[in-house]
Amino acid sequence: MTAHETTLCTLFAEVLGLPEVHPGQSFTGLGGDSIQAIQVVSRARLAGLVVTTREVLRSESVSALAAAARTDDRAHGRSGPTAPPRRFGPLAATPIMEWLGEVDGPVDSYNQSLVVRTPAGFDAAAAERLVQALLDTHDVLRLRLPGGLAAPVPAAEIPEPGTVAAAGLVERVDARTATDEELPALMGRRMEAARALLSPRDGTMLRAVLLDRGADRQGRLALIVHHLAVDGVSWRILQDDLRTCWAALASGAAPEPDPVHTPFAHWAELLRADATSGRRMGEATRWYDVLGPAPAPLAGVRPPGPLDPETARNTHVLTLPPEFTGPLLTAVPGLVNGTVNDVLLTGLALAVLNWRRDGDGEGGGDGPSGEDPAGGRVLVDVEGHGREDVVDGLDLSRTVGWFTTVYPVRLDLGPTDPADARAGGPALGAALRLVKEDLRAVPDKGIGFGLLRHLNSRTGPGLARRGIPEIGFNYLGRFPMGDDGDWSAAPGHAFALDDADEGLPMAHAVEVNAAAHEGPGGLTLSATWTWAGNAYPGTRVRALAEEWFAVLRALARYTGRPGAAALTPSDVSLADISQADLDSFESQLGELL
Repeated sequence: MTAHETTLCTLFAEVLGLPEVHPGQSFTGLGGDSIQAIQVVSRARLAGLVVTTREVLRSESVSALAAAARTDDRAHGRSGPTAPPRRFGPLAATPIMEWLGEVDGPVDSYNQSLVVRTPAGFDAAAAERLVQALLDTHDVLRLRLPGGLAAPVPAAEIPEPGTVAAAGLVERVDARTATDEELPALMGRRMEAARALLSPRDGTMLRAVLLDRGADRQGRLALIVHHLAVDGVSWRILQDDLRTCWAALASGAAPEPDPVHTPFAHWAELLRADATSGRRMGEATRWYDVLGPAPAPLAGVRPPGPLDPETARNTHVLTLPPEFTGPLLTAVPGLVNGTVNDVLLTGLALAVLNWRRDGDGEGGGDGPSGEDPAGGRVLVDVEGHGREDVVDGLDLSRTVGWFTTVYPVRLDLGPTDPADARAGGPALGAALRLVKEDLRAVPDKGIGFGLLRHLNSRTGPGLARRGIPEIGFNYLGRFPMGDDGDWSAAPGHAFALDDADEGLPMAHAVEVNAAAHEGPGGLTLSATWTWAGNAYPGTRVRALAEEWFAVLRALARYTGRPGAAALTPSDVSLADISQADLDSFESQLGELL
């Protein structure tokens, strides 16, 4: 193996939790997703290699990625591209910040949180030093909104490092007599109190709780961060920083995280400029068309009017076991040179079609048996990580902040037979290829929609009048569970995403949040369905959730079907080639072989 191949094989194995990786294997073929690809980019940079997220996801093998990798001169002490300077003071609001400002409800304690294991003997003084290092390194953790949060978002600002003291933000709880089984409940009570102390107006974006278990047992550290300052990718950065800082502190050195290549404030300014560029303005008609009217439930935009808040009563959680999750997240994307999102959204689109044709899950139908009044179209709001390669040379792999993008996607399966697809027939492969092409056609993975909707005064009002899709979808990536090492996610403490204030209305009538968990028993897919009580009854949503998993199980079994693998038009460089042309060519080639 070349030196680059050796480095990348090692990084793939680390990020994906595999014992080893070979040069002929691909990242997506091993089950890697876009969030994990960002981790590879970050760690490759520290090792002196420059690759992009797109290259990691699209390369056919480690060898191909290694051939495309560039050397990072800065890692070898030579001159290289200069990182944008840190900027303090006023901060330009990003699209997702403006989106939150439009929500009609309380958002002061809208947060995400993570609980990790701490080394034995880790005490309050060490916790304060590590939290201080995070605060001083990641500017957005010091964010202040003195005018509150309302659209348009008033002046936000980032004060200089050192102006926010960790000493007043870390609570130590004596847990030396607590058993392992008692820790989750104890931590849960203290976290609930901590989240109530978050205050964007005052610049309190982070609170921490330490369960100190003394010198002989691992403790627990919870970080509770306002959602304005963190997202799913950011947590992976912060978790790596905790490990790095503790290693330094334990050796007697000052805790210092790895450098941040692009300040969040610089990214925010780039978005403001891009929102009115000719490139983005050229997308406006496309987004208007995507949000066009559709006639059936869960096919288009939701009707006007406020939605009820999320409640535990209107929540349904399903878990797909390892025998289906493994192939679903590894082998199935490889069938079409696609991504995990391609697979999960194919399953969701087919589930909606079946659910809708069966009378929205309760029988009766909206039209003649087998007829879909929406013509095989399903409209979904998709969340993305937002760290897209839209500026050459910009490295966001070490930047903490809320980058999330939300954009509508119209999945058009045409006159498909969802029953045949559910049974694992040819319609399943055809749907997978169509959805992959629909998603591949979205420019820059949808980042332009938020720019035009929230940062452009010419296009924003018109897009706002179009409404939003009834259903929202978010795949959060893979999370290791069951690791008992220091700084790993603690057992019994779920990674809390979008922990909303009581009374905050839902953004969509139905929302699906899915995540893969790597535990001792294998890889599982967990899906949390939530719905507004004034939009759909629980029986209908639960029926849709069960139907989605039924289609996902069919997709997992589909990997063993002869001829399941197939190219799609976006995989080849020939102009005007259709899916039918490719299918015909592959069929003829198969006959010759």
